[in-house]
Amino acid sequence: MTTIKKADLVQSIADALQFISYYHPRDYLQALARAYEREQSPAAKDAIAQILTNSRMCAEGHRPICQDTGIVNVFLKIGMGVRFDFDASLEDVVNEGVRLAYTDGDNPLRASVLTDVLASRKNTRDNTPAVIHVELVPGSKVAIDVAAKGGGSEAKSKFAMLNPSDSIAEWVLKTVPTMGAGWCPPGMLGIGVGGTAEKAMLMAKESLMEPIDMAELKARGPKSKTEELRIELYDKVNALGIGAQGLGGLSTVLDVKIRTYPTHAANQPVAMIPNCAATRHAHFVLDGSGPAEFEAPSLSDWPAVTWTAAANSRRVNLDTLTRADVASWKPGERLLLNGKLLTGRDAAHKRIQEMLARGEKLPVDFTNRVIYYVGPVDPVRDEVVGPAGPTTSTRMDKFTDLMLGSTGLVAMVGKAERGPAAIESIRKYKAAYLIAVGGAAYLVAKAIRKSRVLAFQDLGMEAIYEFEVHDMPVTVAVDANGESLHSTGPAEWSRKIVELKLPVSAA
Repeated sequence: MTTIKKADLVQSIADALQFISYYHPRDYLQALARAYEREQSPAAKDAIAQILTNSRMCAEGHRPICQDTGIVNVFLKIGMGVRFDFDASLEDVVNEGVRLAYTDGDNPLRASVLTDVLASRKNTRDNTPAVIHVELVPGSKVAIDVAAKGGGSEAKSKFAMLNPSDSIAEWVLKTVPTMGAGWCPPGMLGIGVGGTAEKAMLMAKESLMEPIDMAELKARGPKSKTEELRIELYDKVNALGIGAQGLGGLSTVLDVKIRTYPTHAANQPVAMIPNCAATRHAHFVLDGSGPAEFEAPSLSDWPAVTWTAAANSRRVNLDTLTRADVASWKPGERLLLNGKLLTGRDAAHKRIQEMLARGEKLPVDFTNRVIYYVGPVDPVRDEVVGPAGPTTSTRMDKFTDLMLGSTGLVAMVGKAERGPAAIESIRKYKAAYLIAVGGAAYLVAKAIRKSRVLAFQDLGMEAIYEFEVHDMPVTVAVDANGESLHSTGPAEWSRKIVELKLPVSAA
């Protein structure tokens, strides 16, 4: 009988979470490099270059790929010949490893998990508890899969109870466009078919930890109906033209994974969960001989891609910004922001709304200012701020009319598309919406030269900061006339893919 020590399990969980916070899986890098080489959309190619450059920077600096360091998912397959040397619950011991990883002094990870979800929504401060799944299997080892799932991609999870005669492919192709770009494509789609509702969702999540092998699959050809469907969905989803960050382009997904399970004759449960550009998962086995060891990849595994600002990028002085300046920006135009940039996201916006409703004076003057939707990682050593990529902007849509109409705000920076009401407010107030690249958090942080908290310090990473930025790269997503690049870009590239027969397949 194999004995697994508590210390070995705790350390292995902690080491795995640290490892995946700054190292992309090698298969993801290879797939993204192929997507970069064949991409013909300038905006999408620029976004992929930022993601690849950011990835290498994180590998070198041992800092998080994304400021959203995820909610932890742990899958344990425990051999029936295994015993543990502790009396605590398995859940408590796993969470001890999570706590150790997220409070690491050299590379602290952002705590995003909230408790008391129906009331105070209080941050647990150490990202516990993890979501844990346990399976008993034959053998005398423990196989563990660890993933850190970002909130933006998790929010786009979909489920449907189809009729047995319904087309799964049709449902997927109808559903993917409704997911927008908040899941930070290009990434993966995990699909679970069969079982019951919860089984389908679990299979979809587990499938995301399988190796990316679409190029190999297409090269040898499918050997089953499941593989045929994977290829069909890969080609057809990419032909939608959604592209990197939803800007329009050839690569929306790098792979499509499908798991199946027997189901009731009256049902066809189908779940779909995307993985974002910050794909994070590790797999290890404990056999009683000590904690798991993780081999650092070689920097030669990263493609020779270094992002630089486009020559035609426009430099913007945030400290002298006027509404006339904002009105001159065009959809798809790339800007380099310089000067003082405010931050704020869900909790800060809610508090501002409550203060205005009570007639109270705001602690920050938003007149002619730009706000960045971000919750940064805490800084270490000589950093001004930790990784500070954008959060999904649609969550702030409900506050947009208030912010633009009552505070003097003139522009916003985030990621993904805005909804119709927010776009109408942007048009009405002649404002603008800019996007930074999701999955390039460390690269963005390097543009931040100073940082200070201006208000709501008790909100932690959701406080209002003032960043002083130098050449922070953004793209105009919605202009003062209400034209949205997230609508025009995919529409343009879906036409080009058909008309020009552009390649969307892995080579």
